[in-house]
Amino acid sequence: MSTPGSQAPAARRPLDGVVVADFSRVLAGPYATMLLADMGATVIKVESPNGDDTRLWMPPERDGIGTYYLSVNRNKSSIALDLADEDDLRTAYAILDRADVFVENFKPGGLARFGLDAESVRERWPRLIHASITGFGTDGGASMPGYDLLVQGMSGFMHVTGHPDGDPQRAGVAIFDVVTGLHTAIGILAALLERRSSEDGLGQHVAMNLLSSALSGLVNQTTGYAAAGNNPQRLGNDHPSLYPYGPFPTADQDLIICVGNNSQFARLVQTLGVPELAADPRFESVLLRNQNRDELRTLLVEALAAGTADHWFERLQAVGVPCAPILDIAQGVRRADDLGLEPVVQVGSPGTRQVPLIRNPVSFSRTPVAYAKAPPHLDEDAADVRAWLEATPARQDDAGRPAGPEADR
Repeated sequence: MSTPGSQAPAARRPLDGVVVADFSRVLAGPYATMLLADMGATVIKVESPNGDDTRLWMPPERDGIGTYYLSVNRNKSSIALDLADEDDLRTAYAILDRADVFVENFKPGGLARFGLDAESVRERWPRLIHASITGFGTDGGASMPGYDLLVQGMSGFMHVTGHPDGDPQRAGVAIFDVVTGLHTAIGILAALLERRSSEDGLGQHVAMNLLSSALSGLVNQTTGYAAAGNNPQRLGNDHPSLYPYGPFPTADQDLIICVGNNSQFARLVQTLGVPELAADPRFESVLLRNQNRDELRTLLVEALAAGTADHWFERLQAVGVPCAPILDIAQGVRRADDLGLEPVVQVGSPGTRQVPLIRNPVSFSRTPVAYAKAPPHLDEDAADVRAWLEATPARQDDAGRPAGPEADR
């Protein structure tokens, strides 16, 4: 039978048959579970009676719902449950009885009173993959709220973002929530593969925290400190290891130029009409260009002043020098469309509520993602979920008894 709230797609999808009980809210967890839902997993979004906070994060909004919520909750079914209510808790257990994956981002210890802490989950549902997300882990940072901006500050990200003589800057998006969401999806997929290949068929607890994801996501910056003792500082739009690599002024506006090797540098200066710079002993290697970046910048800016950003973009693109204009969000979406990437998709089946959202970036040649269901209204799918629970048998643990509360209540 159909899973709750589903509109059966024409094509098979990579995660068909996988059931995800999504108790997460805001961004990191919902982003991870949306990616899984796009790939075919049945995702049941369990919300409090007040709903996910992001429903009310506006502006901007569409039809009275914050677009923040819309951005990470398509292809899911919503049911509102008050875990402090005995009947609702039984419904939550019944969902977990039938799930492959349990995702939550409650504060450490917050689910223990409901019997949904890691130890209890492992005992009740030994085959369940339990993915939990915290801000700063479950030890010394257990009491710290997991807001992305706090992590941007504590990870060092803000310290290396901004101009050298200016203040530390945050990113224009909750970047480490997104990075953690990606890590969560990867961890869940790995745990599903491991369970499939293991002899005992048991699940496991997969734990993520925003700060560890941030330190991993800072890649060369954090590794520079760990491996070489380098403590990076703010460089504005400059790269710590490459030059020229950033925006440069032209006759009308800035153009981003990214030079990663000597060949690209030679093509750059040839196109700019200053080919002698390729053989200049100050600039003939990556290291030397870094050491003499102030002198090189003066010469490049002087040459770029002879043409507009569009002029240089066309000519540098033609000779294989990486470059790009600086666009606003609307222009960026339109440029992606011009490139044939079709960034905006209508989510929802014909005859149902449809919402234009940003495409999943993963493309499969045989099992494409689908956009069958718009982000649900709060409790929109409660009847479907309950009917699915009635029609779907609970999965059994190794002792042959139900894994949920019926086992010991």
